[in-house]
Amino acid sequence: MRVLLASPRGFCAGVNMAIEALELALQTLPTPIYVYHEIVHNQYVVRDFCNRGVIFVENLGEVPEGSTLLFSAHGVSPEIRALASERKLLAIDATCPLVTKVHLEAIKYASLGYTIFLIGHEGHDEVIGTMGEAPEAILLVESPADVDDLKVADESQVAYLTQTTLSVDDANRIIERLKKRFPHIESPPKDDICYATQNRQEAVSVLAEEAELTLVLGSQNSSNSQRLAELARERGVPAYLIDGAQDIDPAWLAGVNCVLVTAGASAPQVVVDEVLELLSSSYGATIEHRSLREENVSFPLPRELRATL
Repeated sequence: MRVLLASPRGFCAGVNMAIEALELALQTLPTPIYVYHEIVHNQYVVRDFCNRGVIFVENLGEVPEGSTLLFSAHGVSPEIRALASERKLLAIDATCPLVTKVHLEAIKYASLGYTIFLIGHEGHDEVIGTMGEAPEAILLVESPADVDDLKVADESQVAYLTQTTLSVDDANRIIERLKKRFPHIESPPKDDICYATQNRQEAVSVLAEEAELTLVLGSQNSSNSQRLAELARERGVPAYLIDGAQDIDPAWLAGVNCVLVTAGASAPQVVVDEVLELLSSSYGATIEHRSLREENVSFPLPRELRATL
């Protein structure tokens, strides 16, 4: 068996920053440390932090006044920030800067009186946070078909933004429909879909052509990981999204000579290594490292933690 190990894969700069922030908080601040939402959408990472005493919450009412609270990489709404302040929580903002960029764009367009079409998935933590910046001005668009039903007061004052972890192809299909419906629609000067999401999708798009099976390391609630599996399937290659080697069904590998292995932006390298070890030991796999791009992006730790260094 040949294994094509895609690169770039795994942690992006935003995920690295958020995880490092939580690690540093555990080392330097009084425990327990609370986190609003999962720090990143990965069960291995979340379970590891739970085992070390981190408490993940979906309601700030669960956080005792005066405690330390870390905002996840996906960002939060102004309402949540205000509530944290009211409860006198030491809030550490680990929002990915690329998500913050989208928030600032939403604030700008709303202040200018625009109706904003946010391309994304309903219920995703990032979408909830972004919509919270200007709920009266933002309409969620999940598919090209949604565009036909949009109603706005002034069609000359519209703009679109996107969730950072979308499929580039899916987002472009919606954007094309929006531009046909609203010829004067404005867009941010730079794409909202993050560099890491695009790079991982590009690697799968290219390498899946050589593979008979694709294994994507990532959790089911990880939007960017789901998109990687979908991309492979769109190219006619069976693909499975798994949390780790324990999820692999041997039947998937029967008669398969070439497997593409990649990982979503929130999946740690340790779960990739476990899969490679299984494929090597049980199937005699040889690993071919296939790199399409170099990534050298890094983000600074939240300012609330820099003083502890």
